[in-house]
Amino acid sequence: MAAKTTADRVPGRSGGYSARMKSKRMLAAFAVFAVLGAALLSALTVLIDPLQFYHQAIGYTPVLYHEERYQNPGLAKNYTYDTIIIGTSMTENFLPSEVGRELKGKALKLSLEGSTADEHHKMASLALQTGQVQKVLWGLDYFSLKQNTEESASLFPGYMYDNHLWNDYPYWFSYSAYQQFITSMKANLKGTASDDLEYQNNWGRRAEFDRQLVVQAYKDAQSEEVYFGLGEDSVEEIKQSFNTHVLSLVADNPDVDFYFFYPPYSVLRQVAWLNLNPGRFQNQLLMRKWIFEQFSKLPNVKLYDFQSERQWTYDLDQYKDLSHHSPQINSLIAQSIGSNDARYLVTADNVEKLNRQLEADSNEAVLLGNGLVRNIEVKIGGKQAAFSQRSWSGGETGDMLIPAKEAAAALGAAIAWDQTTKSMVLSRQKHRLKAAVGSVKATADGADATLTAAPQIINGTAMVPIRSIARHLGWTDQINQPSSWTIAIELDEKK
Repeated sequence: MAAKTTADRVPGRSGGYSARMKSKRMLAAFAVFAVLGAALLSALTVLIDPLQFYHQAIGYTPVLYHEERYQNPGLAKNYTYDTIIIGTSMTENFLPSEVGRELKGKALKLSLEGSTADEHHKMASLALQTGQVQKVLWGLDYFSLKQNTEESASLFPGYMYDNHLWNDYPYWFSYSAYQQFITSMKANLKGTASDDLEYQNNWGRRAEFDRQLVVQAYKDAQSEEVYFGLGEDSVEEIKQSFNTHVLSLVADNPDVDFYFFYPPYSVLRQVAWLNLNPGRFQNQLLMRKWIFEQFSKLPNVKLYDFQSERQWTYDLDQYKDLSHHSPQINSLIAQSIGSNDARYLVTADNVEKLNRQLEADSNEAVLLGNGLVRNIEVKIGGKQAAFSQRSWSGGETGDMLIPAKEAAAALGAAIAWDQTTKSMVLSRQKHRLKAAVGSVKATADGADATLTAAPQIINGTAMVPIRSIARHLGWTDQINQPSSWTIAIELDEKK
């Protein structure tokens, strides 16, 4: 009888061993094919390169991707230029051809909507590393100097800005990249593809600019701006951000000319900050001067300030909201910087003056009922008067509402407030005026009287019409318009 083999003595062992070997070979083959597939997919992405991250498009005209944080790195690395435009959405309406003409170069716009100085630094650094940048036009928004949030930092595609090949895999295997390639192919087949950078992410051509939009935005800010003020960065944090992300880049590139500018928000943007987020407004003033002092130590930088140009900031028809202005203003900014216009160039001689003008405009600018903005100057007894809140009733010959307590103090009157009836009594010398919120009907020295505007409750404060109140308390009033932007109210005691 034949002897049993090991395989015969252990049932199923030969078949199990064979199955395991087959599984291992299949796993190894799968791994090899997976690696080869990944390599081929990566190579295909690099070849077609939908975002032109490694090279300009070959064999087709790419449709530029609307997400600037992903599209701009490829433009910065692979296009020819000597001037770059850096900043937030306030710089997106610049035309590169126009900027290039004014600054005497070839410009590439590398704006990033809603961006911070940290992102500006990464974007500008990538372009500067090409060695071809000679000039930088940089829109410097105060709010861009805030600390970047963890959420924003996590969403930023940092791998596209670090020049390391090994961590580019999110792009190699990106579904969105192939979607963009398909979009480009469809546009090529239709004959509509264009890689024209002139109007890349230029929102000015589709936006509506109208004073009524700004007025509505100003009304909305009365409740929204208080929320933004809760998380305001300190001046020291802002300074650190500026030093790290802006000043260091200027200092490290002494052969590059930097042109920084403060974008001209509408004057109502400044008024809203002053009244509702005073911390930001005051910090902004401090930083405006401090930033100039830091820049003045470096020979390759100029700073321009457009925030007090009333021809622009008071013309609400040039804005779509409190901050964003029309492309026409972008053109004027480019022209002013190109000609080194002394009206806007910040110097040691005018930095304080520019700050004082911005502060004065923010204190005095009032929205009239027809959507116009005017500086309302109030002089009481020959002295300039300032008030914490201001609102206007009527046209250019109307009346200004100010806090009732401040009005009484400025006019030398006593005030008694009745919370139940929402009425007040103001007394001065022999005069006594009783008025109620929501009514123009009043009683002055025992007789019926009519106010120019009804007292109101605005932001929790009782407001009264200063001209009308003054007349009934023994003052004379005069109103005139000494300039196209100013309405002057003068109150004097009756003789």
